[in-house]
Amino acid sequence: MRRYAKFLVGAGILVAVLGVLIVNLNDNLVYFQTPTEVVERPAGDARLRLGGQVVPDSVERTATETSFLVTDGRVAVPVRHVGAPPDLFQPGIGVVVEGSWDGETFRSDTMLVKHDENYSPEDPERPFTSP
Repeated sequence: MRRYAKFLVGAGILVAVLGVLIVNLNDNLVYFQTPTEVVERPAGDARLRLGGQVVPDSVERTATETSFLVTDGRVAVPVRHVGAPPDLFQPGIGVVVEGSWDGETFRSDTMLVKHDENYSPEDPERPFTSP
């Protein structure tokens, strides 16, 4: 009986630790909604993430913000991003923006861009050399 009680205590601790880890990992995963999902949700101040492709020929920049359209292939959502976009930002690239949806425009203050893992130097004739 004593061995059985030790087993139950150990198993209970293990289950509790696993539960805490799963909850914490779930909070740290980056989920985003597509433009179709964002358009279907009511406007509000809740922060959310919008992900999709930047529509070519839709990017307009000012000194303080960048405006563009993000699409999932079905719906395009206008985005107004405050601040400088990442260096790799360009039309046609995958993007995840974080902010709020007011029912017409997604207002963003955080932007992540998708890029591939292939590096190519600006001048292919000149190979990369370390300093």
